[in-house]
Amino acid sequence: MPTETLDLVIVGAGWFGLCAAKTNHQLHPDATFAILDGAATIGGVWAEHRLYPGLKSNNMLGTYEYPDFPMDTETYGVKPGEHIPGTVIHKYLVDYATKFGILSHVRANTKVVSAEAIEDGGWTLTLLTGETKSTLVAKKLIVAAGLTSEPFLPHFEGQESFGKPLFHGRDFKQYADTLDIAKSVTVFGGTKSAWDMVYAYASKGIKVDWVIRSTGHGPIWQSPPYVTPLKKWLEKLVMTRMLTWFSPCIWGDADGYTGMRGFYHGSAIGRGITNTFWSILGGDVITLNKYDSHPETAKLKPWSQAMFTASSFSILNYETDFFELVRNGTVKVHITEISSLAPGKVNLTDGTVLETDLLGCVTGWKHVPPMKFLPEGIDKELGLPHAPTDAEDIYTEDAVKKADKEIFKRYPRLKDQPVQNKDLKPLLESGGLSTKDAINPSTPLTPYTLYRFVLPPTQKFIRRRDIAFAGIVMNFSIPLMAQMQSLWILALFDGTLPKSVVPEADSADAIAELRYQTVLTSRFGKWRYPAGHGSQFADFVFDSLPYLDQLIGDLGLPIYRKGGWLAEATTPYGPEDYKDIVAEWQAKTAKTAKPADA
Repeated sequence: MPTETLDLVIVGAGWFGLCAAKTNHQLHPDATFAILDGAATIGGVWAEHRLYPGLKSNNMLGTYEYPDFPMDTETYGVKPGEHIPGTVIHKYLVDYATKFGILSHVRANTKVVSAEAIEDGGWTLTLLTGETKSTLVAKKLIVAAGLTSEPFLPHFEGQESFGKPLFHGRDFKQYADTLDIAKSVTVFGGTKSAWDMVYAYASKGIKVDWVIRSTGHGPIWQSPPYVTPLKKWLEKLVMTRMLTWFSPCIWGDADGYTGMRGFYHGSAIGRGITNTFWSILGGDVITLNKYDSHPETAKLKPWSQAMFTASSFSILNYETDFFELVRNGTVKVHITEISSLAPGKVNLTDGTVLETDLLGCVTGWKHVPPMKFLPEGIDKELGLPHAPTDAEDIYTEDAVKKADKEIFKRYPRLKDQPVQNKDLKPLLESGGLSTKDAINPSTPLTPYTLYRFVLPPTQKFIRRRDIAFAGIVMNFSIPLMAQMQSLWILALFDGTLPKSVVPEADSADAIAELRYQTVLTSRFGKWRYPAGHGSQFADFVFDSLPYLDQLIGDLGLPIYRKGGWLAEATTPYGPEDYKDIVAEWQAKTAKTAKPADA
């Protein structure tokens, strides 16, 4: 039986994969395509198997939706000012896929084992559906598997005798029955998912021992939905153009306001104003949460500076006061390490022994794609995380030094890096933890080095234009990112991006500049967001709007959509501002297309 060949294959059925499929179907209704996903249902993070009781979005209604598919109250039952339940988000994504005719193209329970480059273009995919292996040829490939597909769960010394449930946060739903039967639980980790797990148990009156590593990054920032003395909606605050100017952003000039950014970051007076802004933002959160009002809540005060925190700057989206559960003793916070496990016990390095009914771990993700790329060694050419090798590697010592020099020249504030934790150690060096996995998150690898965070920046793949990565970003505006990246990628595949954006593969000087710009933006994350994942991938918050500006500008579409300077500066951008973006692109390409008989 011959191998099936499709015009486009998309790996991943989350926000980015679904949007890429839908946009491609709009632009090329006759093209053949498939969306492959290892889960039984679509949604990625919001797939059914990950929807544990009480899960909600950080975003409130109106900021977590595709621009051309509003999430209205009448249909979805979520009112303005409310956070969106996970079950609603899943339904919304199913409705989106159904409306735009792509749901029938989803192949669920299909894991992509490997993707091998075909010499003259295209990719051979090896698939695993249950126990059945098969192959599929993709003329074009979009990898949209995201950054939270493959959980990392360390091995604890003594865990074989623990005798209680031990699971990663991704699998919380599979242990949801413990919310009704557990008496005392232990949660390990300090990120938003750890807070959510703590709340899920504690709000039911279950005693929670919460272990946050003393050698880690500490508790994340948790903000009320409305911040600053003016009580601004946080998701909209970060999408207000004049406030994005306070963020030192290496691609910030894409918004055209170079003079404003030059003042705020290139002058002593401007930097003073900028520092005041970040101080007010962080100070307001600290004050509103009243961390210092109780010795236990004081343990949850963030260890990082607000300015240097990225998407882990999260939002309190709980039905009741989270901190009251800490103050009343339902939650006990331990700033220490786990040394080992014993039957029904978690042993801490400070000598404390926790009697527990389970151990829930929020220990991060493997920041590499959940599939293998062939032939061996191609990861480097694709711009994927890899061990630094030789001079042919894009992420060379000279390129990094050049990038650092430019970053510090343009943004002197970034030279003054905060010390978040003087005792900081990688997870597996913090106690009785190890890994039985070949992939160790602590192993030094290059960051993702993708041009515009989507395109492998090598001559070979610029020439081929048959692969792109969507969703290697984290921020508050994921649906918008998905739409703009999808348009950009499909324009790349169609050859309709200007040569000034993606040059011809034989333009040596232009390719060299493209490669340097890729290193520059990848390296920037290390200095801008050291309290986030900036050193590994594009993890940003206040830099979302200029990134959208960059992608839209590359497409030759209007960046400014507010109708006047004052509105442009002060009115937040949201999905509604881009509701016709695909139609705009279709109209533009129709005008520039050559007649069929030309």
